[in-house]
Amino acid sequence: MKNREVSEESYLQFGRFLEQQCGIVLGENKQYLVRSRLSSLLYTYNVDALDTLINKVVTGRDKNMLQSVIDAMTTNETLWFRDTYPFELLVNRILPEFSTLSRPLKIWSAACSSGQEPYSIAMSVLEFQRQNPSSLKRGVEIVATDLSTSMLARCEEGIYDELSLARGLSEERRQRYFTRHEDGRMMVKPELKRMVTFRSMNLLHSYANLGKFDLVFCRNVLIYFAPAIKQKILQQIAGLLQPNGILFLGASESISTATAYFNMVKCSPGLYYQRKP
Repeated sequence: MKNREVSEESYLQFGRFLEQQCGIVLGENKQYLVRSRLSSLLYTYNVDALDTLINKVVTGRDKNMLQSVIDAMTTNETLWFRDTYPFELLVNRILPEFSTLSRPLKIWSAACSSGQEPYSIAMSVLEFQRQNPSSLKRGVEIVATDLSTSMLARCEEGIYDELSLARGLSEERRQRYFTRHEDGRMMVKPELKRMVTFRSMNLLHSYANLGKFDLVFCRNVLIYFAPAIKQKILQQIAGLLQPNGILFLGASESISTATAYFNMVKCSPGLYYQRKP
């Protein structure tokens, strides 16, 4: 029988390790979260106890196990068009401002999870272009990144089950942007896939190879980081945004101590942040 209990010593050790690797702060008394996320790996790697699994990961004995643990702790199912207002602002306010751009419009979807956000952005762009045929003539490039390699594989595959599709996707968009896969699930159509490039990235590492962006979606991920790490991430995002470039955060997130880099732009509804020139 597998031992799913996590000792206080292992929990503290794992918490320090996870923050160092991913920036995620577990906080106090979250043993239940570790148990729920990692228990299935006891069978995958034939380990008898969670304390043993944690020790193997922390001491770096098995790289595949390390990746599986990071995937398990960082993977979150998300929604299509989450919170609605960022995508409405994108179509109605932001894309019109970039419509005559003489180069490709570049958008970054950070911590893209299972791909709903970058594909929602791509749908919004296509809908704007259908309404405004002469706009964005140089095209739009969407780069989506995530720490989890298993999530990125799902994103690139672009295949979703009925439960995933039911979370925020209208029937009209489902019919327009998806086709039936041979296994019964629904697959993103090629015109949408072509718009998004998926890349592996740890937000704690250098952003130098990403290039410059006009828009960044970094939503519902900063809440997991310690204040100092959050400050560093926002500073790095400001560094890769074009002058007056735009940042969307999650509905419960703010730039807090990064006001030196961004101005808040309040809308009705919602808001975004604009890089200071």
